[in-house]
Amino acid sequence: MGKITSPQRRPSAQAYRLYGELEWMRPKVWRPFLVPIAIELPLLHTTLLLVPGDKADISMSSSSGGYGRREPGLALAEVIDEEHGTLNDALGARKKFVYVYDYGDNWRHTVKVEKIGTLDAPISSGVCIGAENACPPEDIGGGPGYEHFLAALADPSDPEHDHFKQWIGRSFDLAEFDVAQVNQRLRAHLSVERQER
Repeated sequence: MGKITSPQRRPSAQAYRLYGELEWMRPKVWRPFLVPIAIELPLLHTTLLLVPGDKADISMSSSSGGYGRREPGLALAEVIDEEHGTLNDALGARKKFVYVYDYGDNWRHTVKVEKIGTLDAPISSGVCIGAENACPPEDIGGGPGYEHFLAALADPSDPEHDHFKQWIGRSFDLAEFDVAQVNQRLRAHLSVERQER
């Protein structure tokens, strides 16, 4: 049986304005962003991956089950395959959902629908429109690990200060976030996806 492909994604002026925030974080890490009204879940998955600055596999879940990628050998009965669904299908009447990133560190993003509206120009994929604070580094140990990381970096007398500086391999600015860079990555992903079709 051949691979089922999604219909060509067409730009839409109708859009959701979403607000995503990492749960249990101090200082808060949040992103407002736009997505087309008919966004398919695989593209939303990628958008939610790229908008915060994260870069690993994610599943979207809610209290009534959830959507995610089917993984060979991983039986999650409560996860519905995201392949052919849209955000509208997944939301139903709900105005928010929880997006779980990295089950080991348990990064939980609460994503709220702020409004549905008509844009001046149509969009084909997600567009980040703001942000507060840098995304935590990969494999830091969830919220508690991130708090420990920040405290150690801020205190040169902390026994793990040098370890974390070496581990991160660069300076870490808590307030750093580049909206233009994120939007460039979103456009690049959509361009690559179109070439693969």
